[in-house]
Parts: sequence; C-alpha cells; structure tokens
Amino acid sequence: MDFKDEIRQFSKRVDRLLPQIKTEEATKTSLVMPFLKILGYDVFDPFEVQPEFIADIGIKKGEKVDYAILRDEKPVILIECKHFADGLDPHNSQLFRYFHTTEAKFGLLTNGIEYRFYTDLVTANKMDEKPFFEFKIMDIKDNEVSELKKFHKSVFDLESISSVASDLKYFNELTILANSEIQNPSDEFVRFFTRQVYPSVVTAKVLEQFTPLVKRVFTQIINDQIAERLKSALKKETEVEEQNASAVPIEHDAVIVTTEEEIDGFLVVKSILRKDIEVGRIFMRDNQSYCGILLDDNNRKPICRFYFTPNRLRIGLFDKEKKELKYDLQSLDDIYKYSEQIVDTVANY
Repeated sequence: MDFKDEIRQFSKRVDRLLPQIKTEEATKTSLVMPFLKILGYDVFDPFEVQPEFIADIGIKKGEKVDYAILRDEKPVILIECKHFADGLDPHNSQLFRYFHTTEAKFGLLTNGIEYRFYTDLVTANKMDEKPFFEFKIMDIKDNEVSELKKFHKSVFDLESISSVASDLKYFNELTILANSEIQNPSDEFVRFFTRQVYPSVVTAKVLEQFTPLVKRVFTQIINDQIAERLKSALKKETEVEEQNASAVPIEHDAVIVTTEEEIDGFLVVKSILRKDIEVGRIFMRDNQSYCGILLDDNNRKPICRFYFTPNRLRIGLFDKEKKELKYDLQSLDDIYKYSEQIVDTVANY
C-alpha cells in the first residue's frame, strides 16, 4: 500500500474513532501516533520519536512538548497535541513559546483532525503566527497528500522542505485571498477588471454596477470548468463501459479465490507505476486461470498477468503487439526486474 492509500484509509477510519476518544491522551494514542507511523516514524523508539520532550526556557526548567521527532539525536520537528474537540490557537500553545529554545526547524500543532505546520519564515528562530501548511485529515486533498509526503521519514530533507515552506505559505494565503475575492470582490479587484473594458472614468457608481458582474463572471468560469470536468469524466466512464461490454467475458464457472500473493503482486505493480500514472487507474481482476492487472479496469488494456500456484510463480508481460510472454519468478520481488517492460506497456496505451 503506497503513502496516498495509507492516508486515505486512515482518513476514513478517523471519523469512526472519534466517539470513543474522551481525552487528550486518547487523541494522541488513537490519532496522532498512527499518523506519525504512516509518516514512517517508529513511535516506540525514543531515539526517533521522543514523547514529553523537554524544552527548557530561561529559568523555567522541565517544560515539555508532547513529542519531538529526532534526527541524529537532535529535534527537527516539535509536536504539540490537543484534544480533538479543542481549537488550535498557537498563541496559547507551548509550541509557540518553546520553539526558539531548541534546534527544531518545524513545529506541528494538531488535535488529530487538523494539522498545522509552522516554521520561522518571518523572524529567524521565532515560530511564525501563521502555518505554512495545514489540512484536515478527514478532508485531505491530493495536492495536500503530495506536500505531506515530503515529511515522510524516507524522503525528509530539512533543506528541501525549508526552501518550499515559503512557497507553500504564500500559495495558501493567495488561495484564501482569491476565494475571498470571488465570493466578495473588493473595490480594488473590481476596479482592475473594469478598467480593462470600461471606456471612461471608473466612479463609485460604475463600481457598484460592475461588482455583481465581476462576481458573476468568475462564478460562471468556475461552473463551466466543473461542468467540463464532469462531462469528460462521464464520457470516459461510458467509453470504459462500452469497451468492457464488448470484451471477452470473464470466467465465472469455478470459485475464484484471490490469494495474498496475488494481492501483494498487485501492490508491487502499483508501486512500480505510481510515478507515471495515478494508481487509481490500476485494477486487479482475478479469474480461474490467471489474475489480470489492467489499466482503467479495461480488458483491452492488460498490464500484466499473474500465474501463481503453490509450486510456481510466473508473470505474463505484453509487447507492443500485445503478445504475451511468460517469465518465472523466484519471489514477488522479482517483479521489480520487469519494471521497464511494465512501464512501457502502460505507455503504449
């Protein structure tokens, strides 16, 4: 299961867990710790994730932050947790007060539902008042998953994330500003567009006339884009259904049992292709004689086939003419040896 799938699965599970979470400590163990585990960190290794991290300030000793993610025995991310029902206010948090007392470059404030990432873009060694990246786990978007992945242990790079934090911050602020202007256009916003089309002086009366027009224009543009995407999606769905209807029917006479090896093999193929296409386009169809891996759930677009028995593992791959060639595997890891052929097969479609 890749990172995106893990986050999506966890996102669905959070809503079911909330009624059973009564305390801040339960929020940590049921929501925050599993989240850190998905990011690749061993929450039970104090050399990697240290609970109750001490962040002394001045004469006050023994002040603690809920967690610190360590690298080379030094904190890189400080984490403060709240109960999931509590709001997140950085001004009242220990994270805000103790950020500058450690070598940590990032702060994470969370209640297990909302996640806010902070750094020191405005003043060095002083945590910014506004997060540079934030999301809600139960409503996380694909672009947010991509940004979150940069904090995964396997790819975490302090310098790289620091360099994109500024862009993320301003991108988020511009997004909020753009949404605000579309909903309630300011005089400056309306005046900018009015000047492009109105031949005379833009007076207060002209602004009053053009304000609802500008709002209607942007609303219409957004609606047209949504309608076009829906039209495209429906067209694609219809094409897939027509192709499947005309394809060779799947065998149903015998009981079909999908094995763990077939599922693991399917995940390997998704891992190989995830950099080239959306993994949601990759499907598995099992039948009596083989387990097929398809692009867009279309029988006419086979990616590969598994011929797995208790005594033998074989994979069927396809050339440009869709001619199938079968290869023996010593283990499922051998599928990676054929990564290039698998990628080329998908590219041919």
